[in-house]
Amino acid sequence: MILDNSSTHKTAAVKEWLEKQPRFKLHFTPTSASWLNAVEGWFAQLERRAPYRDTFSSEADLRAAIRRFIEAHNEHSAKPFQWNKTAESIIGSVHRAKLAVIRNLPLVTGSDTQETVGPKVISAQRP
Repeated sequence: MILDNSSTHKTAAVKEWLEKQPRFKLHFTPTSASWLNAVEGWFAQLERRAPYRDTFSSEADLRAAIRRFIEAHNEHSAKPFQWNKTAESIIGSVHRAKLAVIRNLPLVTGSDTQETVGPKVISAQRP
């Protein structure tokens, strides 16, 4: 099962359920996985437009409504996704972002009580 990194997917209740369901394995997408946001948005549209607008007396009726939504979406709204960056470009961007974060982290040096945050020096009192 592919999930985003929401903490709700990692609770004790979820872990307990997973132990009882050994055929399920959770795979978490990277933080800020924009493709997953698009998938979640699509399912939100499906949920708002197909099941909530009608009453279904059987699973077959619900499946038919979902199928109608998918067909209408594909005919009128679907747009193919075109990658416009190379994997190397994306990996390089992630690497640069990590370095930027590392460089901006507060640093504590030795036993003195000053922390350097970017170009500023902040006096920190130790308890």
